[in-house]
Amino acid sequence: MLDGRVKTLHPSIHGGILAKRDQKHHMEALNKHGIGTFDIVVVNLYPFYDKVSSKSGITFDDGIENIDIGGPAMIRAAAKNHKDVLVVVDSKDYADLLEFLKSGKDDEQFRRKLAWKAFQHVASYDSAVSEWLWKQTAGDKFPPSFTVPLSLKSSLRYGENPHQKAAFYVDKSLSEVRAGGIATAIQHHGKEMSYNNYLDADAAWNCVTEFEDPTCVIVKHTNPCGVASRENILEAYRLAVRADPVSAFGGIVAFNVEVDEALAKDIREFRSPTDGETRMFYEIVIAPKYTEKGLETLRGKSKTLRILEASKNEKGKLSLRQVGGGWLAQDSDDLNPKDIQFNTVAEKTPVQSELSDAKFAWLCVKHVKSNAIVIAKNKCMLGMGSGQPNRVESLRIAFRKAGEEAKGAALASDAFFPFAWNDAVEEACQNGIGVIAEPGGSIRDADAIDCCNKYGVSLLFTNVRHFRH
Repeated sequence: MLDGRVKTLHPSIHGGILAKRDQKHHMEALNKHGIGTFDIVVVNLYPFYDKVSSKSGITFDDGIENIDIGGPAMIRAAAKNHKDVLVVVDSKDYADLLEFLKSGKDDEQFRRKLAWKAFQHVASYDSAVSEWLWKQTAGDKFPPSFTVPLSLKSSLRYGENPHQKAAFYVDKSLSEVRAGGIATAIQHHGKEMSYNNYLDADAAWNCVTEFEDPTCVIVKHTNPCGVASRENILEAYRLAVRADPVSAFGGIVAFNVEVDEALAKDIREFRSPTDGETRMFYEIVIAPKYTEKGLETLRGKSKTLRILEASKNEKGKLSLRQVGGGWLAQDSDDLNPKDIQFNTVAEKTPVQSELSDAKFAWLCVKHVKSNAIVIAKNKCMLGMGSGQPNRVESLRIAFRKAGEEAKGAALASDAFFPFAWNDAVEEACQNGIGVIAEPGGSIRDADAIDCCNKYGVSLLFTNVRHFRH
């Protein structure tokens, strides 16, 4: 009735599912009303998730009509009464169900597992409906409550450390459909991914896909230790390695362009600049695509090398991070140099090449752990300092790595400099930096401007901070 909206919502069905077989009064009630019992309930729900996430889209009314009501009700009823009723919501369980029935033996754990799966299935289904409906309202981006449906992709050998057990889950939220990212990457070759592999791969991929020019990014412990952009991707790769070959060894290499045979050969054969003999070793190579020959060549580098093919993360995602007893939610940090103004605040105006260097350094420092400093020139990261409790130490590490190449280069800081004289700003000027890009906002910004004026250094304020904890 009601155009098919009501089919199974009836005591004759739910009574037969929910009746407890060992309760005399339950069975008497069924007999009185002429209701039989059900021993197995198998349900395929309306394909709400597939319909509302389809590329062709769906009208609001069609979305509403694809919300299953009777199906979840039967699933929940059968799962509640799993002692007497077997409930199946996944075709992958059909074989196990048949084996169970053929055995003629009861198995309480098998029944409970099916019941758990049933409730989890309905919960995920309802979370998709809830997410979709919230997006149809004029509500805030942060709803009063929401559910994140996760699906186990793989069990991992261990977590961040060997004594920690771990697993990897894929986010099945509607917002993640065709939204890219490492979770949906295709692994073409190599050992299984580890907990730390996923973290490092995510950092490398998020960084390299920010650049418009052909770019190579090398990451170690989630920090980019080498970044270079060139029209010739081979040159970009070599420059990225040379930025810090010691850190690059055993790191993750990411490209934002196709890996062909020539690039694959270079990845396989390139020798470490530290001694000119040792072949560079990597945990993972990531790219948006590979040629057939490129993939074949890379596979020949190592049996363990993980080769991932990924798609770019869409902008506007909700970023979640766990703390003890709760979660932090925020917009993803999607700003790039085109979205902001690099305002000249010192007397010296940067020339076009210096401005380009500053923008490149600024985009690099966005992906470095705070306190973060990056020195770059000619679309190549020369040195970076990361994760230090004070900004001066990060600056000194970056200069140590950049060496003499730092003269005339650009320096970017993820946050403002709290002090200038006898501190980070003056030290940068004294080391020959040509232009500094920082957010500004310190009560001592005037000191930073005066210091740059004294040394003839360009100073740019972006009004955008990029803390990364």
